Parts: sequence; structure tokens; C-alpha cells
Amino acid sequence: MSEAFLVQEAGAANTAAPASGARLFWRRLRAQRAATAAAAVVLLLVLVALAAPLLSALAGQDPNTYHPDLVDSAAGGVPIGSFGGISADHWLGVEPQTGRDLFARIVHGARVSLGVAVVATVLQIAIGLAIGLAAALGSRWVDQILSRITDINVALPIMVIALALLAIVPDTFPRPVLIALVIGGINWAGTSKIVRAQALTLKSLDFVSAARLSGRGKWSIARRELLPALAAPVITYAALMFPTNIIVEAALSFLGVGIKPPTPSWGQMLTEADTWYQAAPTYLLLPAGLLFVTVLALTVLGEGIRTALDPRAASRLRIGTGRKEAKDSGADTAAKKSEEDRA
Repeated sequence: MSEAFLVQEAGAANTAAPASGARLFWRRLRAQRAATAAAAVVLLLVLVALAAPLLSALAGQDPNTYHPDLVDSAAGGVPIGSFGGISADHWLGVEPQTGRDLFARIVHGARVSLGVAVVATVLQIAIGLAIGLAAALGSRWVDQILSRITDINVALPIMVIALALLAIVPDTFPRPVLIALVIGGINWAGTSKIVRAQALTLKSLDFVSAARLSGRGKWSIARRELLPALAAPVITYAALMFPTNIIVEAALSFLGVGIKPPTPSWGQMLTEADTWYQAAPTYLLLPAGLLFVTVLALTVLGEGIRTALDPRAASRLRIGTGRKEAKDSGADTAAKKSEEDRA
């Protein structure tokens, strides 16, 4: 994650103000059509991931059952039939060479990909929140040490470290859990920077000073005063980090150090599909399209959450339109005034 991205997100978080209540937040979120549509897509994907065993059983298929009779071995394992072997029994076709049902593997892959992203995001927020608060509330030396550790973490090549860690861990360790721990344990610096900057600002406010004068300790103040005020920027940043973690998991699986076969995941399916994009394009397009839709929906939903928590910040999609409308309105006013002067 680049330093510029962190600075941009920190600035957005620092301007955020907590909404006056859950009802007001949901009303603001529902007022944004794009965010509502994105939330519906995300909810559908979550339901599909949770109901993956039920859906595959409904289709009468298993994600790891081979069907060698459904592929043409003489042609190198290409699925028999049009559109990758789509039929009444195999709704999305079958996998080249193995003949495994694509629908069953995709719905089970959604469970793995989304589950890894959820665990990694929660871990990132927990570590970043703890280190950011410790830096803001600790002594000057504690702040300097933790800030330098955070800066080092930002400068580290995350993908290279993740590749190294995943390569040396034995295969007996559950791979989805390991990937979530690696992503969450490495990529927490953005949350830490945002929390530290926001907490330093909140420390100078009157309600925190009053709590300090009442004799309460630092961590009591952090729990009762700072954490509620930090909810808005932290939730916003988590919503933006979630799609990033999905992409990281897919990239690691694509590079061959992520989810190991036969466990399905969208990134692992892309790894196997890169040689079949001409003979069986649906095998590549299905997981790639689902990844694109998921990341797009989560990004739009994250933008909607940011706007709902901070109603003063106009949506990025409306900034240019607002300026254009103001410009057009000014031009119309000038034209009317010119006509009146001529009259």
C-alpha cells in the first residue's frame, strides 16, 4: 500500500464525524442508490457463500468429484459440449481435464475467498487499532518507536513477504487460515496511522480533558471516549480494505502459494484457467467476472458508508457534476444580466 493512498485515506478519515445514530446512518445509506445496489450484491454473495453446501447439493454436484466422461481426452481435456459443457446437470459447465462441476466449485470458492478477506480485515483493524492507540496515548518514546515500526511496515514489500511466509509454512497448516493471518498480520499500517492521527486530535478536545481531570486512566478514556469517536473512520477504512484483501488472496493463489487444490477459491481457479482461455473461455471468465463484480460492489459500498458516516463530504461521483452545475448556473445568470443591460 503506497504512502499516498494512506495519506488520502487518513485525510478522509480525519474529516469524518460519527453519525447521530444508527437510524440516521441507514437512512443516509439507503438514499444512495449505487450503495444500495452494491449492498444487495454483497448480501447475495454472502448468502451464496454461506449456503454453498446447500446450493451444490441442490444442483446434485460436489466440487471435488471428477467426471472424466465429460471431457475430450483426445483434445487435451476440453469439456464436451458448447459453452464449457453447460447442461441440465452442470449449470455452468465443467472444469477442463477433470470434469469437476464449475457451479459447485464457484460457490464453494466464494466461501473461501470471502472468508479469508473477512478474517484478514478483522485482524488488520485489531492490530492497527491497538498500535495506533498505544502510540497516541503512550509517552513520546513509545510514540516514536511505534511510529517508526509502522513506517517500516508501510515500506516493506507486502507481496514478497507474504510469498516468503507462505512458502516456508508446512502444507499441513490450514491454508485459508494461514493466508488470512499473513495478510492481516502484515498489512495493518494504514489502520494504525489513521487511528493514531485521529486519537491525537481527539486528545485535545474538552470531553477527553474532562475525563482525564476526573481521574480516569488512559485505557479507560480510550475505551469509553476515544473508541466510540474512532468508529466512523475505522469502519470506513475497513470497508475499503475488504475488497483489497480479496484481490491479495486471489493474487497469492494465482502465484501458486495461496489456496492449494483441491480446495476451490476464485484465485486458485484463475491459476488453473490461464492456459484454457482459448479452448474453454468460460472457465476463465466466470471466476474473473465474479471477482470483478465483488470488488466493484464492495468498493461502491465502502464509498457509500464513508459518505453516510460523513454527510459533509460530498460523494466523489458528484463533485464534478456539482461544479459543472454551479458553472452553468453562473453562466445563465451572467447571460440574463447581459440581456437586461441591453434592454
